[in-house]
Amino acid sequence: MSDNQIISSNPLVREANAMVPVYGQLPFVPERAFGCDIYTNDGRCILDLYGGHAVAALGYSHPKQIKIITDQCGKLLFQSNVVALDIRAQAAEKLINITPKELNRVFFVNSGAEANENALRMACMASGRKKILAITHGFHGRTAAAAAITWNAERWYGFAEKPFEVDFIARDDIESAKRMINDDIAAVIFEPVQGVAGGYDLSTKFIRALRKLTKAHGALLIADEVQSGMGRCGKFFAVDIHDVAPDILTSAKALGGGIPCGAVLCSEEVASSFGNGDLGTTFGGGPLAAAAIVATIDIINEENLLYNVCQSEVAIRKKCITGPIKKIQGKGLLLGLICDRPAVEVRDALLEQNILTGTSSDPNVIRILAPLILKSEHIDQLAKALKNITPLNN
Repeated sequence: MSDNQIISSNPLVREANAMVPVYGQLPFVPERAFGCDIYTNDGRCILDLYGGHAVAALGYSHPKQIKIITDQCGKLLFQSNVVALDIRAQAAEKLINITPKELNRVFFVNSGAEANENALRMACMASGRKKILAITHGFHGRTAAAAAITWNAERWYGFAEKPFEVDFIARDDIESAKRMINDDIAAVIFEPVQGVAGGYDLSTKFIRALRKLTKAHGALLIADEVQSGMGRCGKFFAVDIHDVAPDILTSAKALGGGIPCGAVLCSEEVASSFGNGDLGTTFGGGPLAAAAIVATIDIINEENLLYNVCQSEVAIRKKCITGPIKKIQGKGLLLGLICDRPAVEVRDALLEQNILTGTSSDPNVIRILAPLILKSEHIDQLAKALKNITPLNN
């Protein structure tokens, strides 16, 4: 085999030669995966504690998930929203059943960014107002409106101007919220646990203050649960931890367990502002995506994965403040491990020991976004690997 043939057989090189160079890729190539383990093309077995940016809630190759999805492929791979589908109705009913009771309408989309984009459109249309407030350090997506409300997105935003006026409330600062929320605000959007920011969990007092202030001023409250939702924080949605019901809630990532899909859930009052043609999508709520949603919800319930998430968090907090880790923040399996050095160094040291974690916008925090099926032996494996990394103060 020639050198050129050897080079061309490497997916890292082939992607670099063919794709727009916007992703920093890790130095391994997955070939297959099962449970929490990724098997690479060079024979490694890597424990995945990052889950493809929190997507792989059920891990990989879950038998029931595969059966539901493949059965649907064999019956009806696609139809649009011009016809009603039993599988779409099932997905909508099951999703509504696990959200705060005030949210009883759903609009299906294809991603988290699209969910947030439509949530913002709905808020502006329903309220008749044009200003949005977000929270400092938050991340909501890369489309025009979603990126407009993302903290520090100016470097990559790219558009000539934002589609509406935006300002940012200092996170966990109730006085800042009181000053900024007024009768001109269409909506306030927040992540209960800020994922890209390193698993920073907003306080209950702050989230409840947002709810009280938005109600007082006729603004809508949007909970972005794209990363924190679908059981990742120990409840189906993290707002349930704080006993707060938003007017609109967005979901994606783990919602389909690996099949692209998203959803905007809203109250009857918000939904009543819209009619035929006001919102739309070609692929949102397609039968394959709907089947994936049904599978995700059913498996989380049947396997008691919410309990497993809570137990896993307790174990990680008990065992993993060791080696370079000084402190742990976040909820459930959306955790930020605060390091005594740049997080990328810890991530790389763990990867050398065949454990995959993620970094965050905080340079000293690595993220744990493990599958909800995580087992105690996986946590022990992480703790052992962390102990192998010498603390800087030694």
